[in-house]
Amino acid sequence: MKYILKRLSLSVLVLAFALQSCSDFGDTNIDPLAATSINPDFQFSFLQLRVSGERYENWRTVLIYSSTMIQHLAALPEYWSGDKYLYNAQYSGSLMERCYQQQVMQSVDLINTLEKMQAEGEPVANKLAVARIWRVAMFHRITDLYGDIPYSEAGKGFLEGIDNPKYDPQSDIYFDMLKELEEATAQLNGSDPTYGSADFIYGGDVDQWRRYGNSLMLRLGMRLTKVDPASAEAWVRKAIAGGVMTSQDDSAKVPHTDGPEGINRNGIGEVWLADDNQHLSEFFVNWMKDNGDPRLDVLGVVPNGTEQKGLPNGYNATTIKEYLGLDPTDEVDMDQFSNVNDALVTTASPMIFMYYSEVEFLLAEAAVRGWGSDAEAHYNAGVRAAMKQYGDLFTPGAAVEDAAIDAYLAAHPFDGSLKMIGEQHWAANFMNEYEAYANYRRTGFPELTPVNYQGNVTGGQIPRRLAYFEGEAANNPTELNAALQRQGMPSDFTQMLTVRMWWDKQ
Repeated sequence: MKYILKRLSLSVLVLAFALQSCSDFGDTNIDPLAATSINPDFQFSFLQLRVSGERYENWRTVLIYSSTMIQHLAALPEYWSGDKYLYNAQYSGSLMERCYQQQVMQSVDLINTLEKMQAEGEPVANKLAVARIWRVAMFHRITDLYGDIPYSEAGKGFLEGIDNPKYDPQSDIYFDMLKELEEATAQLNGSDPTYGSADFIYGGDVDQWRRYGNSLMLRLGMRLTKVDPASAEAWVRKAIAGGVMTSQDDSAKVPHTDGPEGINRNGIGEVWLADDNQHLSEFFVNWMKDNGDPRLDVLGVVPNGTEQKGLPNGYNATTIKEYLGLDPTDEVDMDQFSNVNDALVTTASPMIFMYYSEVEFLLAEAAVRGWGSDAEAHYNAGVRAAMKQYGDLFTPGAAVEDAAIDAYLAAHPFDGSLKMIGEQHWAANFMNEYEAYANYRRTGFPELTPVNYQGNVTGGQIPRRLAYFEGEAANNPTELNAALQRQGMPSDFTQMLTVRMWWDKQ
């Protein structure tokens, strides 16, 4: 796999020029000298890396915002905006900006190419199905952060001349994504060719792609629990019947390798090369301490060798001194606070899209709701998988011993509550921060204590979404304004973060 990725690096640069898009979301400025036909296998390889993301959006929307808002991480500098519920236009809109400039058009183009090939009788059903599943994985992260977004018309500037795509209602997007997953998983078969080694996630294994597609269906179906319980139940049952992930090997992850900056490197790992202000949060560390969680010494390392200690959210370099009982002139020993284990955040670490442990917790929740069975068995399997995933997927040195897991489960038997599942789900999604943030908003677990930093834009409440990419106000104002009015959102970007989206019904 590493060999394949290294061989890909030079070609990625070539494709980046060939598929360079313009600054708006219409993607109309195509270089007439660029390649007009690209091997779908190669394009899918490149698209997987693009969706995994670079340092730019991973620094801003994954870490600075998502990881701190749900209190996995904390940081003192004010530019860590999510820690303090501050608005930073570039940071808030960064995923939207990058996705539409670098990912959406390529996904649309790949699917369009494969559909034409299929119409001409070529056996590309598996490739098309996998591309559709990956498209859902891409789009659902965008809509879960921003709400209504360009979807049905997005990326069609070159193909159909749509320079100003409409914003689709999130409800329409969700039901279309679920439909896409249902159709794509049914389209997978054992006879047509696959992407093979060009598929970095599953190496062309159609059974694993089917399980991932159904697991995404399970996740998205469960996302409807607050807004449409009947539809949630129907889609959850359909996903379970179709067959979801069954082991750690099914976890959806994009592998990365060390190399030149921006080529095949994990975007989160690149942040750790540029920023050392982030620490495990006090809430996260204390939750693990209070529960005797054996992951604590796997996830966290204290530089000065003292007891694990999280950094509280919502403080800066001055106010942290008051919190610690120091004088204003005292220096703060930042080495007393738990850092993330460096072995988990390297440029060669995998980028996680779905842990197997998450699937088990969703199955446990489904059983509690009466939509499945064996809640306790799924809960225990989820805890076990979550505690082993860092050793299995990242580095053997992050392994938690089976005996420690057995002792933990014996000391914390499942009580049948959604709260217990929700807290474990939150802990398990460490380093899958988009999903940790989305599922927290859906369930309300864990019961986080909001911060009230001076100058915050939410009135001291945990943000319910991120604000749109501000460039849309100039590039696509008519469609943006229609979306704002439909969602009851203000045109002031600083005030968007408190508005709940469609599935996040109060």
